[in-house]
Amino acid sequence: MKVSFITLGCKVNQYESQAMLADLLRAGFTACDDHAQSDLIVVNSCTVTAVSDRKVRQALRHARRENPNAVIVLTGCMPQAFPEVSESLTEADVVLGNSNRSALLSDVQKFLNSRQRVIDITPHGNKFESIEVDNFYERTRAFVKIEDGCNRFCSYCIIPYARGRVRSKPLEDLKHELRQIAANGYREVVLTGINLSAYGQELGLSLCDAVEAACAQEGIERVRLGSLEPEQLGPEVIQRLSKQKKLCPQFHLSLQSGCAATLKRMNRHYTPDEYRTIVQNLRSVFPNAAITTDIMVGFPGETEEEFSESLAFEKEIGFAKVHVFIYSRRPGTPAAKAANQVPPQVGEERSKRMIAAAAETRHAFFEQQIAKVEPVLFERECEDGVYEGYTENYTPVRASSKTNLSGKIRFVTIKKAEKDYCVGELA
Repeated sequence: MKVSFITLGCKVNQYESQAMLADLLRAGFTACDDHAQSDLIVVNSCTVTAVSDRKVRQALRHARRENPNAVIVLTGCMPQAFPEVSESLTEADVVLGNSNRSALLSDVQKFLNSRQRVIDITPHGNKFESIEVDNFYERTRAFVKIEDGCNRFCSYCIIPYARGRVRSKPLEDLKHELRQIAANGYREVVLTGINLSAYGQELGLSLCDAVEAACAQEGIERVRLGSLEPEQLGPEVIQRLSKQKKLCPQFHLSLQSGCAATLKRMNRHYTPDEYRTIVQNLRSVFPNAAITTDIMVGFPGETEEEFSESLAFEKEIGFAKVHVFIYSRRPGTPAAKAANQVPPQVGEERSKRMIAAAAETRHAFFEQQIAKVEPVLFERECEDGVYEGYTENYTPVRASSKTNLSGKIRFVTIKKAEKDYCVGELA
């Protein structure tokens, strides 16, 4: 049987789709890129916003129209957080939560045997799900999920309900997975999690332990971190991380707002002043570090003055890249019931202003890279004889070459800053 995946949402979802695909391949399935030709289509859902739910419904409807005879599985965060809503989506033959992905194969077989819908959603336990991925199809870097769940309960977020509480991959399991990834030739590893900064807190470990294990693995030349909650990056953590020479100086520190009053309503556990100090501490020990972030606009109660504070903070920090998004009402969260919801047109206007500011700071960061000689891990040929890759601080670089650079690390002199990338020459 041929199987294809539709993966929505974060890097953790991408990792979990690869893990499910690997299980199915071991059971005799064949990977397929064409949903219309697949016997089994797995939709791995995201439910972080109401817009995410709409995309899930659209994906299910499109898959059913495109391939009426396929077995369709809905799994991921949406069934876990909203089981009754997910069960009502009749395009799915199997509805599987994200707490028991290991049941995917048996649930598909159960449906094939009975042709009766299978609904299999169980509560999260308190142990990290034992899954490993050692091969990432058509990828240069390997993602490794080391943490799941979140204990924070930000007022706009459904994720603690969809993912449960913090659970961490045991260190020995992580080391085993890293050995397999290195053996398969991957040069870069990205450590990911739902609340990555919380790694190990229930095991008496910290994120530093995971980073040190990854950096110690022979064959892996770069270690990169996924999105981080900033307030857990104290000076002692930053100093310990700085000793790992393979750790890439790129830190995605989720900000959400540069206004203290807005952060408090969001139930975020830091202030702009504390965030600024963390950025300064990182930059002091990681030269030429890239600081990237997420910023939300239009959160309930956000005034023009509060937005202006956030906008000014974005410009002050000088982020290398910002993901700007408009607040989306998420049923089941306190913020959805809050008074003073910001009108959509106001959110749109603020989004445009924040995006424009972010584009300026991104270009300024690119210009700071000019004349530097940096190692670039090339990923693909973007046009004839031109290859694109990333520096250690995740600056996108394009360079010309007569030989194939895909999957190779080469030193490049950065010559020019374009809008979305830098242009370099092989050194």
